[in-house]
Amino acid sequence: MAKFNKLLLFSILFFSVIIFAQKKDLTFEQAYLLGTPKLTKSLPTVNTWEDENSYIIGEGQKLKIVNLLAKEERILLDYDELKSELPEGFSKLSSAIHTENYSKFILNKDNDVFLFERENNKLTQLTSDAEVEKNPTFSPNGNSIAYTKNHNLFVLNFSSGKEIQLTHDGSDVVYNGYASWIYYEEILGRGSKYRAFYWSPDSKHIVFMHFDDTNVPTFTLFNADGVHGELEVNHYPKPGDPIPDVKLGVVNVETQKTTWIDSTTNQGNYIAWPIFSYDSKGLLYQRMNRGQDELNLMLTNLDNPEPKELYKETHKTWVEFIDDIYLLQNEDGFLFISEADGWHHIYHYNLDGKLIKQITNGEWSVKDIARIDEERKIIFFHARKENSTEKHLYKISFSGNELEKLTEGEGTHSCTVIPNGQFFLDKWSSVKHPIKLVLYNLMDDENEIMADSKLPEMDEYNLAKVELFTIPTEDGYDLPAKWFLPPNFDEKKKYPIIFSIYGGPGNATVSNSFPRRGLGNYYLAQNGIIVIQVDNRGSGHFGKKGKDEMHRNLGVWEINDLVSAVKWLRKKSFVDSDKIAITGGSYGGYTTSMALARAGEYFKYGIAKYSVTDWRLYDNVYTERFMDTPEENPDGYNYGSVMTHAENYQGGMLITHGSLDDNVHMQNTIQLIDVLQNLDKEFELMIYPNQRHGIRYPKYPHSIKLDIDFWFKNLLGK
Repeated sequence: MAKFNKLLLFSILFFSVIIFAQKKDLTFEQAYLLGTPKLTKSLPTVNTWEDENSYIIGEGQKLKIVNLLAKEERILLDYDELKSELPEGFSKLSSAIHTENYSKFILNKDNDVFLFERENNKLTQLTSDAEVEKNPTFSPNGNSIAYTKNHNLFVLNFSSGKEIQLTHDGSDVVYNGYASWIYYEEILGRGSKYRAFYWSPDSKHIVFMHFDDTNVPTFTLFNADGVHGELEVNHYPKPGDPIPDVKLGVVNVETQKTTWIDSTTNQGNYIAWPIFSYDSKGLLYQRMNRGQDELNLMLTNLDNPEPKELYKETHKTWVEFIDDIYLLQNEDGFLFISEADGWHHIYHYNLDGKLIKQITNGEWSVKDIARIDEERKIIFFHARKENSTEKHLYKISFSGNELEKLTEGEGTHSCTVIPNGQFFLDKWSSVKHPIKLVLYNLMDDENEIMADSKLPEMDEYNLAKVELFTIPTEDGYDLPAKWFLPPNFDEKKKYPIIFSIYGGPGNATVSNSFPRRGLGNYYLAQNGIIVIQVDNRGSGHFGKKGKDEMHRNLGVWEINDLVSAVKWLRKKSFVDSDKIAITGGSYGGYTTSMALARAGEYFKYGIAKYSVTDWRLYDNVYTERFMDTPEENPDGYNYGSVMTHAENYQGGMLITHGSLDDNVHMQNTIQLIDVLQNLDKEFELMIYPNQRHGIRYPKYPHSIKLDIDFWFKNLLGK
């Protein structure tokens, strides 16, 4: 019997080894270029809630309305069928601007705007000229659109078909409702697509921002196409340069009269994020000083536009614009998220500027507000509470009591809550599993998986093992870290390491989640390279305290904390200390090049992509937030320049950049390689013609292959 058991055990182990060995390896195309067979699939997209019990979800080319109580679904629209009703040339219906109920769509063709009404499949041309109508936006009642053209603001009513010009001073340096580049990049965000106008709920007014770039210096990019090439000139303020003058105005759509609310002219400050009250009579907006250490929330009444201060926040380092502000409809006051006490928390103020309640508190961060139930006085919000590498959904009362965690399972949860609060949909992933879509019923305390992005093919592959842990620093920080270990990891072997880095203030990269973009780290691990991510003290995991240490010191703690991580790794028997590398893009490129220049004895190789190399060369809103101006902080700027440390650089860097990068100018790379050449330092360089910030198709495959070749040559000797 004992002999039989030994034979059985041997057979099990033998066949287990065979089965494990027979698992497939990822191909380069699968890992980086969306090659087949795919291991994951796209999940349905939750667009919005149809009513108290139903949501609209997108699956392929269809939109469905799903009733959660009746457990029924019906097709709201089929984009393929709608497209068949349209003339040739109108092919992007699924990405078109539409009313909330999908009854009307705005389409573009040949620089003109068309209205498509789904009820009768009617297509109406709204404009007919050579100019481009930018950011067409429906009025809340769906009867009009507003847009900008030639840097002026226009409105067009569907009934009359008449286009009305609301502003008249637009020019090459003056923009109405269309953002100056620096506001687009650093304040309103790229998702704004430069839109800087907003409808009132009653569709009678539009608040817009008026920009004047007259005093803002320009930067010239060169497009080398053709015989003579072409210059591209942008207003791009660098640290210490003048910023745009901005005025905030409200225009009456019927009378076309504009009332100016506030102006930064001769003030040297910023204005952003105007929000109408529910009754369209009031307007809340934010004002920040040039030094970015004082923020004011301002309120004005359209009938008597004299702004008053509702809230003031100051920090010794910097403040940031408030993303989540909610004017309450049924009672006095507003809710918002602030970092005033050192962590992001929810506050409730009345419209007289008096604090009613700090609703959440503690050494953890609220990420965003998912829904506010005013009737029951409940707030649903996402937070990184129990673990800073995870995100969960919680609910809490306005009084700050009854805090309850709603999501289950370790990982990262992103939830959409139905208006009545009974249901929510949860997109959830972890290092162990790709995204799942889970439906929670809070009344019955039940949940069910609605969709899973993982395909059965994934189980056929020999994928990396992913682990989360922390790395201690000498001064008391436990830095969050995540690594991808080779599938057949053996502690007796020696493995090269690649740090995959960003590093900027408040930008954490380590989370308990499955990669959303590609399986590149799995591919590298599969080929015998350990990929590690480490977040520094300023990444946000440690609240404002950790971030504040980076103030006026960019380039210091990013590298110091990474060196602590390398020292920790060197104590591991399986780490090849002579083959520790680092890579990143944008701020990550800065961190990479600084690591190689400042800490070359720890980092032997690196790929620095579209990198900042000297903060005097980047834009002033971002840079001054953390560094103040060069005049105020000359030592910080000097030390934070890669060129300052270039003499210590020991080689082993691949530098890549797009020639038309309008965010981090290629000037950064040019100045770095100029210094490296003068010092007779070895490096590799690849320029991507006409690429902007980040390398995209058709050049993306080349850039990825270049990276892999660099890693395999230097880390694996291939």
